[in-house]
Amino acid sequence: MASSFQYDVDFIRRRYNRLATIYPLFELAFLLPPGIRAKAVARLELQPGDSVLEVGCGTGRNLKHLVKAVGPSGAVYGVDYSEGMLAKARERCARHQWSNVHLVRQDAAQMTLPGPVDGVLFSLSYAVMPAPRKALARAWEYLRPGKFAAIMDAKLNGVPLGRFMRLPVIWVSKASVLGDPDVLPWEDLKMSTADVEMEEINWGTYYICRGRKHE
Repeated sequence: MASSFQYDVDFIRRRYNRLATIYPLFELAFLLPPGIRAKAVARLELQPGDSVLEVGCGTGRNLKHLVKAVGPSGAVYGVDYSEGMLAKARERCARHQWSNVHLVRQDAAQMTLPGPVDGVLFSLSYAVMPAPRKALARAWEYLRPGKFAAIMDAKLNGVPLGRFMRLPVIWVSKASVLGDPDVLPWEDLKMSTADVEMEEINWGTYYICRGRKHE
């Protein structure tokens, strides 16, 4: 299905720069299920000493879960294109003294890392990227064989009242976070691997899907 959400990366950057100071409010506005961030990180099955990449790390609200998962000997890489969001993430890192978190401003579709990683996370970011498949393919290149990429986001598909909620949800998304409810990342994962799992949360309004890279 062709997406009706066609924004260039600089438009998205400017929007998220403006949203950076109030972004936590959207968790309340969009009824983000409690604990879903920690659950998404758990799906990566990280071990102490691992390295992990978060694509679209935003203000860093997943960093505490990622840092806990890899421990002080591990490494966390956060990529985002919005300098406003990254400024908030850096403040969070300084406040908690996370010396093993490395934040980089890059276009996810063209990002470069210093080496391979043991997990890739897209958390409430996949649906707002202008080229999500390219971003996933790029991250997949850095993922070690046998490891997982996980994507957590919201959707309308399968929700009993989805067809009635579709227009207001699309309007709110366009007016705020620019999310596209029509993206199907679990299908995009199947382009790289047959080992794909899908979990729906809160009656299908949110999901966590993951794919394992073949050995």
